Amino acid sequence: MRFLLVEDNTQLAKAVADRLVLDGHVVDHAADLETAHGFINVTSYDLILLDIMLPDGDGRDFLTAHRRNENRTPVIVLTARSQISDRVSLLDLGADDYIMKPFDFSELEARCRAVLRRQGGAANNLRHFADVAFDALGGTIIIDGCTITLRNRELRLLETFFAAPNQIFSKTHLMDRLFSFAEDVSENAIEVYVGRLRKKLEGSRAKLETVRGIGYRLVEQS
Repeated sequence: MRFLLVEDNTQLAKAVADRLVLDGHVVDHAADLETAHGFINVTSYDLILLDIMLPDGDGRDFLTAHRRNENRTPVIVLTARSQISDRVSLLDLGADDYIMKPFDFSELEARCRAVLRRQGGAANNLRHFADVAFDALGGTIIIDGCTITLRNRELRLLETFFAAPNQIFSKTHLMDRLFSFAEDVSENAIEVYVGRLRKKLEGSRAKLETVRGIGYRLVEQS
């Protein structure tokens, strides 16, 4: 999934981003609100991690505008404020959750997972298509009782296809879901990862179909 991290503490931002990337997520880091708005204007995110005190403004104003524009992307606020009234006001402004600084990375990861589950309306992370069961949290697929492990970008790519079976995704869109703005890669990388997924889906009725000149889609074959 693609995350936007809005945090002006460079050391903390790097630590958080590195941890989330290890989990297979794509992370764009904005050190100020201007950069954050710029990112949101050109791509979409699955989750936003938002600091409050930023060099060019208050994260609460960003949150307010985010909800006023009917943007449903979930937001977890990173806050050093310990007063209950402060935390209540953040939730009232539209935050989906908050975590107190300093925090443990495992707690942050767990809160991200919980918010994303709620956003998807799912109590668990197991999804089904054709004869394939996909466990996004475990990073595995199950075909005919056999469990197959996915690598990070294979996992994020399959997540995109499972979220909208039969929908055609262009290489440009898939690049956006798999790589951050800081990564310099070509569209050929998508062909590589699609090829790897096809091998792992062999033996199932779930196929990644090439739509010539347009992109790829997940279909069920009899």
